[in-house]
Amino acid sequence: MKTKLGVLVVVSVFITTGLLLVALKTSTELRFITVFSIIATLLITQFFAHGLTAPLDEMNRVAKGISHGDYTRRVLGADRRDELGDLATTINLMADDLEAVDRHRKELVANVSHELRTPIAALRAVLENVVDGVSAADPETMRTALTQTERLGRLVETLLDLARLDNGVVPLRAHRFEVWPYLSGVLKEANLADAHRKLASGSGRHTRTDVHLHLDVSPPDLTAYADTERLHQVVANLIDNAVKHSPPHGRVTVLARRGPQPESLDLEILDEGPGIPEQERHRVFERFNRGEVAFPHGKGSDGGTGLGLAIARWAVDLHGGRIGVAESTRGCRIRVTLPGIPVRRQLT
Repeated sequence: MKTKLGVLVVVSVFITTGLLLVALKTSTELRFITVFSIIATLLITQFFAHGLTAPLDEMNRVAKGISHGDYTRRVLGADRRDELGDLATTINLMADDLEAVDRHRKELVANVSHELRTPIAALRAVLENVVDGVSAADPETMRTALTQTERLGRLVETLLDLARLDNGVVPLRAHRFEVWPYLSGVLKEANLADAHRKLASGSGRHTRTDVHLHLDVSPPDLTAYADTERLHQVVANLIDNAVKHSPPHGRVTVLARRGPQPESLDLEILDEGPGIPEQERHRVFERFNRGEVAFPHGKGSDGGTGLGLAIARWAVDLHGGRIGVAESTRGCRIRVTLPGIPVRRQLT
């Protein structure tokens, strides 16, 4: 744009100078030369101005459409090699992001509605049977109601984690802890939750109690330095993902090793499922990615809202660590590396 404005000034000066030279040689009156010079300058200015303002008008229309919720419109002329082309590209990228966010929002509402409907319907059925006298309020019936209530609680906790993720910085309450008893507790909680779920769903169906959870910590007195609450989110979500894609009577192994730094920790979660295609490995930790491509016959990467693995990555990033899908000859292998000293980071 600076170049075009500079050309406009130079051309206008040349035209005026040329007309003045013509006037001196032909004895033309100065007033006619002035009029011709002004008209020529205005015509050239109008030509350049149209090339500058037309894209701005289009950008204005697209921006107004975006402000009213129309994320499908795009600015033409993004291939221009000037500031207006850069601005058009930026607006189109913004529209793409907003369209993706709007689509994810709708997917989240649909997914959460679906996830809420099932336990609420089951809980209502149990309570109605108790009230109507069809079922007695015995421990087994109450255990079924408790299982559905816990499922609702897990969904609400997932949504709270998403809110924390969006809010940016979350303070870490890191401390030194023994890895073996800590991970043993996490696996025990997973087994208890699976037992409750099996009672609620009935026998004869493949549930997570069919999957054997194995813990391997070396050395046995291994210690680490991390926020145990956030680490619980990581391990629980990864185990949840692994067992959902394991075959009946399969095996999920949690490996814990000492990292390269003092109090650092290397974790691996291995399953015997179908694994994740290499071209999909970079997407499994994205929000709302339910893994329809990677797991076309399953429930998705986390079988629910598509937030479990995204929350796991968020918790690992909060520590300044790394998480990813590692090579494996069978099933899926998720590797987590936590540094010895956690780093507070501003997540976006």
